Amino acid sequence: MRSLPEADPGVPDIRSPLRYLWWNARRQAPSLLAGIGFATLWWLVQALMPAVLGQGIEAVTAKDTRALLIWASILFGLGLLQAFTGVMRHRLAVYNWLAAAYRTVQVTARQAARLGATLPKRISTGEVVSVGNSDIAHIGSSMDILLRGVGSVVAIITVTVILISTSLPLGLLVLFGVPLMAVAVGPLLRPLHRRQARQRELTGDLSTRAADIVAGLRVLRGIGGEQVFAGRYQEESQRVRHAGVGVARVESVLEGAQILLPGVLVAIVTGIGASFAVAGEIPTGQLVSFYLYAVFLIGPMRTLTETADKLTKGHVAAGRVIRILSIEPEVKGGGGSSEGGVLRDSYSGVTVQPGVLTAVAASTPEDAIAIADRLGRYADGDVTFGAADLSTLPLDEVRRRILVADNTARLFTGQLRDELDIHARPTLAPNAGRAALERLSGGAGGGSEPLNGASGQADVRPEVTAKAGKRDVSKSDDARMGTFGPSDTHRSADGLRQRGVDDERIREALHTACAEDIIDALPDGLSTWVAEAGREFSGGQQQRLRLVRALVADPEVLILVEPTSAVDAHSEARIAERLARSRVGKTTLICTTSPLVLDRTDHVIYVENGRVLAEGTHRQLLDNSPEYAATVTRGED
Repeated sequence: MRSLPEADPGVPDIRSPLRYLWWNARRQAPSLLAGIGFATLWWLVQALMPAVLGQGIEAVTAKDTRALLIWASILFGLGLLQAFTGVMRHRLAVYNWLAAAYRTVQVTARQAARLGATLPKRISTGEVVSVGNSDIAHIGSSMDILLRGVGSVVAIITVTVILISTSLPLGLLVLFGVPLMAVAVGPLLRPLHRRQARQRELTGDLSTRAADIVAGLRVLRGIGGEQVFAGRYQEESQRVRHAGVGVARVESVLEGAQILLPGVLVAIVTGIGASFAVAGEIPTGQLVSFYLYAVFLIGPMRTLTETADKLTKGHVAAGRVIRILSIEPEVKGGGGSSEGGVLRDSYSGVTVQPGVLTAVAASTPEDAIAIADRLGRYADGDVTFGAADLSTLPLDEVRRRILVADNTARLFTGQLRDELDIHARPTLAPNAGRAALERLSGGAGGGSEPLNGASGQADVRPEVTAKAGKRDVSKSDDARMGTFGPSDTHRSADGLRQRGVDDERIREALHTACAEDIIDALPDGLSTWVAEAGREFSGGQQQRLRLVRALVADPEVLILVEPTSAVDAHSEARIAERLARSRVGKTTLICTTSPLVLDRTDHVIYVENGRVLAEGTHRQLLDNSPEYAATVTRGED
């Protein structure tokens, strides 16, 4: 039993699309060669059947019973061999398809996790979705078709040799006719692939539009923009449909040509063979064999056309995959270590003192976000952490010690307890608890693989990896702090006993974020299963839950970007007061212009045009900095 996907997909060759496909072929060379062998034998068996059948007819004509039984036995043996090789060919074809597709998924998912926030800046959501929806299938098909494609070439050569040895004119007709048939459909492939590329581009744009609409649905409803965006989506959808119809037109012509052209060749071979039989130049058995050879050749010829089509599609798909694989992250890993201390951004002049609750109030939100990105090493910058340059520290260490939490973070599907406590091992999906207890107690159905949902699949999330026994919270393409979840380890008995301790830590964070009411309203409390992206929660509830998750993580340095922008003033005041108490003695930076939050911080830094303009307490800056006062009071007296 072969196991897929591989534990280690390897390092792909991304110098060109052809090299990427060749790398895939080399990674699965044993199964690929075995499949080609079975496919070649499968075609050869079929190629020999007309000759055997022709000999059997000759035996009937000669009334030779012994010869008839011999040829009938040979034909029966060929049938059994064809069945066996056909089954093995198909099994290996499916395996090779899956192996190439899974390997592409693995390397692209690994690259997406490596790129983090760089990915959405370089490639649209629709482009990434299209790679997952279609390109991996085309790459898998390019490996699958190699089996039948190589076998079809061998079969055509074998039939040509048999025909030439039997009748030189017929053999030469097939020898030159087959390449002509293949060349005849060539002009259709170029417009087909051009239209397919256009359809894929439009489909990617439509996927991006759909993702944007879903992400901003609440806002659209609030401003009454649903119909406008629905109209735009409908227009783009129609363009995709028209492009699909254009592809279908060319494909229909190609399919017709694949039947018509071989049919013409079959008719010519059969006609010439019949004239030879009438003239007495060949026996009746050979005439039947020639006809069957001509019919048989339709299959290998169509396979050759299919091979050209799928290899071309695979080449194009590989080009799009290596486009993602060739992107370099904006921030790369470093070496060395740091004992911590002052965190300073040289460009803006923002300095975060250890153990101090600091706030950055910027005249424009973009300036605050840029500072947070540099301090969290999600963008290049001249940043020092203690005595060390932040860019020289290992990225894993930076992610473990500095946590940036902003409002683009998301909740994953899973139990809410696991979504809020990233350090805890995941809880099994609903209806899987009994099986888990049986495994823990050594009962039936043993095994140690983690389960994710009722499907029983391992929960693999590239954003969270185990590093020296600790969780590495890294920034993904959609968020910094938020797109992480439980690791793919099952909960042990000791872990279950620790749930009370974990829940207490979560309860404290819930209190700080004023989010107890959210849990109280859920049917199963912390054990409630969260839907995709936490869509059952409102925007304000999601923001408070994200704050809970950041507080539970309890990093050495916590950077919060507008953590209270979606809550009411009463809740904001309570969160500000509790947050100040919760982070006493811990290095914390809050990017906000909320007076309620700023008034609770130890130190406020005002930034204008990306540079520090003033520093002090909130009340000092209100008195001494008109620019600061205008920003945080929004021009109100």
